[in-house]
Amino acid sequence: MMLKDGRTLEFGPGDVFDVPAGHDSWTIGDEPCVTVNWTGLRTFFASKALLPERFLATILFTDLVESTARVARLGDTAWTELLTHFEQTVRQEIERANGREVETTGDGVLAIFDGPAVAIRCASGIRRAASRQGLQVRAGIHVGEVESSGSSIHGLAVHEAARVMGAASPDEILVSETMRTLSLASRVGFADRGEHLLKGLEGPRRLYAYVETEAGD
Repeated sequence: MMLKDGRTLEFGPGDVFDVPAGHDSWTIGDEPCVTVNWTGLRTFFASKALLPERFLATILFTDLVESTARVARLGDTAWTELLTHFEQTVRQEIERANGREVETTGDGVLAIFDGPAVAIRCASGIRRAASRQGLQVRAGIHVGEVESSGSSIHGLAVHEAARVMGAASPDEILVSETMRTLSLASRVGFADRGEHLLKGLEGPRRLYAYVETEAGD
């Protein structure tokens, strides 16, 4: 492994090490290299804490856009480093908004929040962070009752939040009509994106795109 300052480091099986952002790495020998990324006890246990069995939550789904094409351009090593750094930033935004990361979803995340406004601010922060790293993200937010199973959540509201995200364009934060209604008191701006038929849900759903102000609220 070569760091930005030119230093080289070599690690062997069973080693535990802290790797800063910005480095090149390679495998010596013909055996496959298997690594485990660890982000710290605080993040790990916060995501694994048990949830109430049934509760009302604001649900956020995010997903990186065209990640497969980017992997092909950058290569596995560079992409893994970029993705790891971005995931750390996402967790910081969730923590700043007092949210809870439920699980990662490939190149995205599922998180829940106590209220609509903080979820929107978190999604907006994630979008800005993605832009700074040359990435594009889509997000979907919905409010509804969810059921928990240990540290996971499920239910129709979770399904609808995922479908809302799926309808979003690159760099767009889409919300359900329920989410928009509950956000009116926070004076958050939205643009009407019309009615959508979401897979697995009966009837059309009117969706709205979050409009970020110049101040970034």
